[in-house]
Amino acid sequence: MPDREPNREPAREPREQKSSETEAERRRRRAVFLRELTEARELRDRVQPRRAKTARLRHAMRMRTFRW
Repeated sequence: MPDREPNREPAREPREQKSSETEAERRRRRAVFLRELTEARELRDRVQPRRAKTARLRHAMRMRTFRW
């Protein structure tokens, strides 16, 4: 068996650079991500209507049985 290199984690950014990101930038990136996620879900629902319907029914059942 050939020798394998140990799994190396990608280099992480130093904390100083990470903290320089403003809260507004973080919120903007998050908004873009959530927008794209919603768009992807809508596309999947259009492409796979049967799966979308069963997912809706499952979610409705979960919500009916959930106790506040």
